[in-house]
Amino acid sequence: MTAQACRDRIRREVESATDEMLEFASEFLRIPTINPPGDAYPAAAAFLDTRLSALGFESEVLVAETAAEHTASHPRHNIMARREIGPGPCLHFNGHTDVVPAGEGWTRDPWAGEIDDGRIWGRGAADMKCGLVAAIYAAEALRRAGAPLRGSIEISGTADEESGGFAGVAWLAHEGLISRARTDWVIIPEPFGPQRICVGHRGVLWLKIIAYGHIAHGSMPFLGVNAIDAMAPVIEGLRDLEPRLAQRQTAVPVVPPEARRATLNLNAVYGGQGDLDPQTPCVADRCELVVDRRFLVEEDLDEVRAEICDIVAACSRQGVRFETETMMVVPPVQTPADSPLVSALEPAVRAVVGSPAERVASPGTYDHKHVARIAGVDHCVAYGPGRLELAHQPDEYCEIADLVAAAQIMALAAAELLEAP
Repeated sequence: MTAQACRDRIRREVESATDEMLEFASEFLRIPTINPPGDAYPAAAAFLDTRLSALGFESEVLVAETAAEHTASHPRHNIMARREIGPGPCLHFNGHTDVVPAGEGWTRDPWAGEIDDGRIWGRGAADMKCGLVAAIYAAEALRRAGAPLRGSIEISGTADEESGGFAGVAWLAHEGLISRARTDWVIIPEPFGPQRICVGHRGVLWLKIIAYGHIAHGSMPFLGVNAIDAMAPVIEGLRDLEPRLAQRQTAVPVVPPEARRATLNLNAVYGGQGDLDPQTPCVADRCELVVDRRFLVEEDLDEVRAEICDIVAACSRQGVRFETETMMVVPPVQTPADSPLVSALEPAVRAVVGSPAERVASPGTYDHKHVARIAGVDHCVAYGPGRLELAHQPDEYCEIADLVAAAQIMALAAAELLEAP
């Protein structure tokens, strides 16, 4: 069989498995792996374990018992499957099994896995259960096509990506199950669409700013110091910073284009007795502000943090004390420009889509950060079906045509990377 005949057969095998993929994805979408708090991970892992074993993988459910997020009421279950072809490199596909809460505004049942109008609908259809299904059937198409390969293919379904991935990919990396020693390439099928290859993401710094005032009776506020009032100029100072951040542009191809700037978001404000019902008449003696600062590869982390801390310091006054806590730091990551992973995906995109691939970067972080920083695997990209703009939205869906195209492209790229000599 010629190389071209093999590629054609791989594509046909994916197409012939379309109904099988849709049934798999629909059943997967009916498992409500809602995070937070981390529901139904055991059910999702058991489902994937059964399906992957039936497809000939050596599969195992792995419980992240040492992770802080793992509890008796919400255990963190991951799945790891491997198909050993022979000596050679290892290509690893990773997808997260968790989804965010459905939220309001749906016109369809978010947990039905409905197939209609050329699409599959449900929470997680784009982000990213259909992506994981596409990766599984990319690997399966290679087997069914009898492609001459070497090495091994791994597939993992992991917990908690939506809340940081610490009991998922980070845990697998700490355990050495994804590592430079055993893993050559990683594809994470996040929803960037069949034409886009995601080669990294911006950095993130989350800070909690706490203002301490002085409590007093609400009928005599002049005897206290209101921490909410003290936080107001901090918020104004951060808002004044935003135009300066907008002038900072990255050379990295972040999408959408507006995200190529440095950005700042005020995630939450808590003050006084906001969590009490009924309330008592008191001057608020504490106020918390959570700041989400997305920074560029061209920016220095220490300077990014100092820029915010300087604003807080300038708002200090008598009777008020401020503290600033770092909640999370994730540096930017970038796939090497000459990565063989990208070199294998680009011609596969052109062959299936009919136009050149587009290299992009993500506005937010995903599990690439753990693959690069903990596992030490440089050659990692996000590539998968679905539209990024539909992630976390009501009426989330994935186009069936995109599901098929992405599976074909991943299969062709895998055939190129693992081609037998």
